[in-house]
Amino acid sequence: MWERLFDRFARGLFQTGQLDVTFPGGHTRRYGPGSGGPHVAVTIHDDATLRALCLNPDLGLGEGYMNGTVTMAPDALEPLLKLAVRNRETGGRMPGWMVAADAMRYGLRRWIQRNAPERARSNVAHHYDLNDDLYRLFLDRDMQYSCAYFTDPDMSLDAAQEAKKAHIAAKLCLTPECHVLDIGCGWGGMALTLARDHGVRVTGVTLSENQLETARARARDAGLQDRVTFRLEDYRDTGGQFDRIVSVGMLEHVGVPNYDDYFDRVARLLTDDGIALIHTIGRSAPPTAHSPWINKYIFPGGYVPSLSELSPAMERSGLWQSDIEIWRLHYAYTLRHWRDRFEANTGRLGILEDERFIRMWRYYLTACIVSFEDQRQAVYHLQLAKRRATVPITRDYLYRGPGRTATAPRIAAATARPRTGSRPQPVSVVPRAQERGG
Repeated sequence: MWERLFDRFARGLFQTGQLDVTFPGGHTRRYGPGSGGPHVAVTIHDDATLRALCLNPDLGLGEGYMNGTVTMAPDALEPLLKLAVRNRETGGRMPGWMVAADAMRYGLRRWIQRNAPERARSNVAHHYDLNDDLYRLFLDRDMQYSCAYFTDPDMSLDAAQEAKKAHIAAKLCLTPECHVLDIGCGWGGMALTLARDHGVRVTGVTLSENQLETARARARDAGLQDRVTFRLEDYRDTGGQFDRIVSVGMLEHVGVPNYDDYFDRVARLLTDDGIALIHTIGRSAPPTAHSPWINKYIFPGGYVPSLSELSPAMERSGLWQSDIEIWRLHYAYTLRHWRDRFEANTGRLGILEDERFIRMWRYYLTACIVSFEDQRQAVYHLQLAKRRATVPITRDYLYRGPGRTATAPRIAAATARPRTGSRPQPVSVVPRAQERGG
């Protein structure tokens, strides 16, 4: 039964490229015309995996790859995901039961993403309270776990993350007397950079106990504890007023039911001359159901919003949308750096001796690369202000001054792979106490 259902599903989906599937019984079938896309061969090892692929292919494929019940050549995961995504994006037919399941998940999103404070803290701990040394394997020196800004596709990951922070700082129009709120401050890199390079005071809030400990230690080691304060706090509990608000990679965890509250709180926390910069992954297309595999294994309660879902809440907040910038391909560049560094360093920590964990993270990073290269995902920069004249009325100010480019950034449109020509070298993983001065 399940083989017949899979055969029906695959024949409708694969209209370009070629997929060779070896079934649990040992026989192989070919799907797709063989032209216009990748050629990939996979083996499905048991009937339970075949059933899962029929009922929920996103979850079934991810779990099958993690568990080793769907196997392929070592370099075939990305071509396989690209083959599936490109066919679905260009009109490959999905069976009615799969379309109905997607519609049901989309309809339940307000329940799935309600993200009350206790649940929000649990969701954060699931991903961000893993061993810091895991993240040191693949992130830049400053541990920026968000999209970098590639003013040139050949620049290093560290340089691109510095460029991201400089671009955000320029949009905040900082002056030394500013007090900045960093919502979702991570390991503290953005807050420490703003305090060190721009002389501002920064309050960072996070729900991750692990990140909080590291951020506080970094502030002490940098001698910035008089200018930077980190707190374990839900943004919904933050009080006071701030001249500037920055939030990088946190809105994806807020959830659709909470957008009104989020932007209302940004408005209430800003002074009358305040500016906020919200950096978030977004979907440049109508809303859709989120990946059930990502929700289960990587970011519980997470969601990539369409601009049409954010705009009503921004409008109701009373804030001016002083600038909305859309970054295309920057995250694909970033993710390729992360994956290359991850692959160069697997096996260097006890946690990475678990092959299933390695495959889970490889699948996560690869699936995200494909989403930014072959689907309608981008990064939005939402610059918000209470007054229309607070921010300069042209973007010229963003490309002037120390460390800023004289012209707009150059991004290669033909490919999202950085042309570095070299594979990252293994990094040194040292005990946390020795690494905190970064």
